[in-house]
Amino acid sequence: MVPGRALGVRGAGAVGARRVAQSRRAPQPRVPCPAPPCREARLTAHRLPASDLHTVWDATLPPALRVGSGDVVEFVTVDASGGGVARQVAAGTLACPEALRAEVLASACPAMTPTGGVAGHPLTGPVFIEDARPGDTLEVELLDVRTAAWGWNACRPGGIGLLDDRVPGQYTHFWDLRDGAFTDFLDVARVPLAPFPGVIGVAPGAPGPHRTAPPRQVGGNLDVRQLTAGARLFLPVEVPGALLSVGDVHAAQGDGEVCSTGIETDGVVTARVHLHRAGTGRRLRTPELQATPEPTGLWRKGAYVTTGNEPTLLDAARTALGALLEHLEHEYGLSFVQAYVLASACVDLRISQLVDAPHFTVSAHLPLSIFNR
Repeated sequence: MVPGRALGVRGAGAVGARRVAQSRRAPQPRVPCPAPPCREARLTAHRLPASDLHTVWDATLPPALRVGSGDVVEFVTVDASGGGVARQVAAGTLACPEALRAEVLASACPAMTPTGGVAGHPLTGPVFIEDARPGDTLEVELLDVRTAAWGWNACRPGGIGLLDDRVPGQYTHFWDLRDGAFTDFLDVARVPLAPFPGVIGVAPGAPGPHRTAPPRQVGGNLDVRQLTAGARLFLPVEVPGALLSVGDVHAAQGDGEVCSTGIETDGVVTARVHLHRAGTGRRLRTPELQATPEPTGLWRKGAYVTTGNEPTLLDAARTALGALLEHLEHEYGLSFVQAYVLASACVDLRISQLVDAPHFTVSAHLPLSIFNR
């Protein structure tokens, strides 16, 4: 990748990124950690360009960078398609809004070679944390997350989205992120931006390579939208040096990522790493995080909620989402695919109950604050 173009950061060799305003984030106290941090003798800042990419998890990958506990790392990331969407626009096989065309073309770059022939998310890293050992906990303190000037999300027949069996054909929606705080959806809705890295994790201890798609006990493709600036992620360390990697920035996403994509974008993730020694606190067996309060006011006007009541959670989620998409089509004049990608950007799926046999209840929450009327 060309780092400046992948970023779209003004002053960094390309155009169009916006920093999410720091004023929208309430200061957060330091949270209790699983174990006291080891001595942090140095506080050093590092930058990893988008040329340091890999597409698998593997403890044998050579580190792109070595840092100490307390150091700050700026990860320059590319979108989940590895620039593929921009290349399609450049090749004339995918249309995008004329207002965004220059920004999209500036992001076009040669396709990367999959690591070991295994395709996956393009991840920046890995970062070797000095003195990290199996059994330790790595705390990743997210200081800032920036996006490029544009993003996309999509659905297609036969994909992995919750209702892709109902999608009539490939559909890609382009989002203008230049405002930095909101992005408009057609003339219907205005979605607040809350960028976060969809993939963040360390190397598994089991011999690799491992695909990036499944989330793991050491993190990875978590797609937890609460991992915005100010959040703290705690990851179990399974290999010497931990080998931290980051990628797949989303400008916004609802809980569930229902069409299989959030608002996918290039980005810059700035994080401070802290190492917590084994034996001095609770040993983690799966990722945990401390989230910040919702910064965008997304739910200030309440929500329209649909429900699914079915014998399985998956069926209940499909029923709830299907009803919500019908509501969006009827009330706001959207097509099925338009409603689907909008829902993936801002609708939350929630488990309402697990105990009322023989049915589970899942509810789909549509924030009313996004609508222009």
